[in-house]
Amino acid sequence: MLTHLQPQTRRHFLAQGAMSLAPIALTWLLGREAAHAAPFKPNLEQPVFDLIPKTPHKPPKAKAMISLFMQGGPSQIDLLDPKPILNQLDGQRFPGTIKYDNAAQASSKVLGSPWRFAPRGECGTEISELLPHLSGIVDDICVIRSMHTGVNNHGQSIHALNTGRIQRGRPALGSWFTYALGAETDNLPAYVAMTDPQGLPVEGVLNWSNGWLPSIYQGTVIRPREPRILNLDPPVHLRGDVQRNYLSYLTQLNKEHLESNPRELDLAARISNYELAARMQSAASEALDIQQESLATHRLYGIDEPETQEYGTRCLIARRLVERGVRFVQVFTKNQYWDHHGSIRTSLPAACGKTDKPAAALVRDLKQRGLLDSTIVHWGGEMGRLPVIQNDAGPTKVGRDHNTYGFSMWVAGGGFRRGGTYGETDEFGHHAVVDVVNHYDYHATLMHLFGLEPERVIYRHNSRAQSLLDGQAGAVIKGVLQSA
Repeated sequence: MLTHLQPQTRRHFLAQGAMSLAPIALTWLLGREAAHAAPFKPNLEQPVFDLIPKTPHKPPKAKAMISLFMQGGPSQIDLLDPKPILNQLDGQRFPGTIKYDNAAQASSKVLGSPWRFAPRGECGTEISELLPHLSGIVDDICVIRSMHTGVNNHGQSIHALNTGRIQRGRPALGSWFTYALGAETDNLPAYVAMTDPQGLPVEGVLNWSNGWLPSIYQGTVIRPREPRILNLDPPVHLRGDVQRNYLSYLTQLNKEHLESNPRELDLAARISNYELAARMQSAASEALDIQQESLATHRLYGIDEPETQEYGTRCLIARRLVERGVRFVQVFTKNQYWDHHGSIRTSLPAACGKTDKPAAALVRDLKQRGLLDSTIVHWGGEMGRLPVIQNDAGPTKVGRDHNTYGFSMWVAGGGFRRGGTYGETDEFGHHAVVDVVNHYDYHATLMHLFGLEPERVIYRHNSRAQSLLDGQAGAVIKGVLQSA
């Protein structure tokens, strides 16, 4: 069983119940049922937290996940969710009610999409001309057009999609999955975050935080530039036996200290990280070395082209990490890269030009290596955009405001259905109206594909059993799953 509960001390129990009748009632109930119940045996052992592979609750479809997080909010009505009526009403007053985020720059004028859509692949999913490479793999992906978080700020919506709640401080998805399942490698981190060279996304390091889970489940950052992992190799004079002897002695001291402080989970995580760092000196260097890949693979990811070289490199590294047993990899774009409040006619094509070819290449590459069936690929941001003009200062300066009430993302592999769409927004692309997918439904579906039962993956924090869904009634989205 994957449930981890931290035992309460007698002092905590009495303190919590001192001002109520709960202890008296509990004593009475226990006495009443004593004759019918097995003897109560409190868990006196300190729970152990590690990254040893753990058996899921049921046979999984997915073993790993790569999330391509498009921070800022890609415009669904210009990329994945065509709305012809917007072009018919372009420039006219919007005939309904709009929930603006930035009222100061708001406009009620409809903004039709400047880009053409067409049916792609055998499935016939309509995709924008801005995504020609995605169009080439459309039969391997499922486009979800009815995503919903309902909170129009970047930070809260990021937290909703990445941690389950809009509040700060909770564990990220990668932390939950490594907590529940461990890792399939002991030479590389179980959970990796790959940041953009031009800056961190909104909310920074909180995007890969372990929250209140033990520190061993925090994401490990792989830098966007060399050296991708700082201080990976020791100085020349410390290599070989010198380093091994030093690390052996350090491990001995740390373990002795931990034995006298058994509840210091951060100390246990530091010991584990020291040991992992030593093993990573050769394994990480090899995993991050894309020069081992063929010229054809480099071209597939666009590494030979200036526009896609950097993002393509990170996508290729993500594949190499998953191939070597890393459980969860999240690849971020820079702060607000897709937040196109203005100049959308130039900024949106630029964002697509950077990411479209590498993202499609990742799906193709995983598939040809036999890894797509067991690896989930996700593409999307924390929100979409509104169907009306923001910053009405001329055609070259217009943009779109935030929209978290109905937006799109796509998923592939790991048990997700191949080809087609799921869910619908209204005729203007503002609100999800058919088969609405809340963030907690998405999370319940991910856990299902990993073979996990959400109510059994819990952690006791502040005297409360915490989970990814956190009491939200997340439902597995059966319509996006592969048929048996």
